[in-house]
Amino acid sequence: MAQLIAHLKLPDFTHESALLARGLGPVAGVDEAGRGPLAGPVVVAACILNPTNIPPGLNDSKKLNPAKREALYEAILASGHGAVVTLSAQTIDAINIREATLRGMREAVLGLELPPAYALIDGRDVPKDLPCQAEALIKGDARSLSIAAASILAKVTRDRMMLRASEIWPGYGFERHMGYGTPEHLEAIKKLGPCPIHRMSFAPLKG
Repeated sequence: MAQLIAHLKLPDFTHESALLARGLGPVAGVDEAGRGPLAGPVVVAACILNPTNIPPGLNDSKKLNPAKREALYEAILASGHGAVVTLSAQTIDAINIREATLRGMREAVLGLELPPAYALIDGRDVPKDLPCQAEALIKGDARSLSIAAASILAKVTRDRMMLRASEIWPGYGFERHMGYGTPEHLEAIKKLGPCPIHRMSFAPLKG
């Protein structure tokens, strides 16, 4: 029963409320989409929710269906502030995925129209040279509404990009697997070879 309750627990505004009570606001949530795929960009988003107008239904983007993510994407941007940064496969190959993700996090926070006083970062790492105080939250997209909102902005943006990529480079199935290393994708790489958005530093693409 305890495991079921933990599974059903939704992200909340607890972390943000505690920071706001200390005068550390606005609070931004930061998350990425596309760290693991073999193709396409890594997309990072930062989001500041309006504490008095938080869209209902926010959750970790991976737990929402595409239609729900799209609807929440629009609601988040209508009521709060968001910034999205994309880093290409070429950048990932040049500096590695961890550094690319950290760069994107820093640029997303800097890109917010409303400068945050504090950032909640999904994962274990806090980027250097942020313009505000910050902390990392492991599984933050399942714990913090601001991080969950950022995860939706990042996921929707990346999915849209991969759908467009499927039109430019047909045959890989990007519209289905979004660049992840599925059997279909691996078979397409064997048949067609890599295309310009493949990450050549990722196995099995790297030599």
